[in-house]
Parts: sequence; C-alpha cells; structure tokens
Amino acid sequence: MKILVCEDDTMTLKALEHRLKKEGYTVITAADGKKAAEILSTDTDIDLLLTDLHMPMLGGLELISLVRSNFKSNLPIIMLTRVGLEETVLHAFELGADDYITKPFNPDELALRIKRLLIKNKV
Repeated sequence: MKILVCEDDTMTLKALEHRLKKEGYTVITAADGKKAAEILSTDTDIDLLLTDLHMPMLGGLELISLVRSNFKSNLPIIMLTRVGLEETVLHAFELGADDYITKPFNPDELALRIKRLLIKNKV
C-alpha cells in the first residue's frame, strides 16, 4: 500500500514518514500541495492521501477539491491539521475528505484510521 503524505513542516513530515514505513506502507512525501498534485497526476498507484491544511502553493482544501475533480475520485483522503474549527472541518468533508484529524494526534489512532480507510476502499 502506497501513501502520499503532504505536509510542509519537515519534522512532522519525517515523523509521519517514519511511522507509516514502520507500519509497512510505502510512503511518498510532498512538502506542498502543488508537488502533491504533480505526484497524483503521474502516480496512479497511490492508495491514500494524508494532507495538511495550510501549505505553500496549494492548500489542503484545494488539493482535496483537485483530487475529487481531476484525479482518483475514490482515493481515501485524511486531513491532518492543527485547525479544528467546525467550519473548516465541515468544508473539508463537503469537498470530499474521508477523515479529519487535529494535531497533536495519537500515532496509533492515525494508524488505525488509515487501516480502516484502506480496508473500506478495497471492498
């Protein structure tokens, strides 16, 4: 299983990459939404997108919208961000996010949510 992690904070990105690789996933990283969109446009084997909200070039909400309109519309998407405002959460779900997790997060919970979405998507 291949996961694309889009996160502009280097420390968070490295921590997520390490944890997901430990869980057995292949991990591709992008430091901004534009790079993530480029990866998604060429790599059709990505099984899940984990994205931050606020990033340079292209934000998480715009990335979700782009994925749902131009790429794999059924790609599971988890928004992982410090922003927990109800309006933002609802907007992310309206655009097509499958899950929304606020930072700081529990790595075990994140791993379970990823596993759940991947199983749900494969059925």
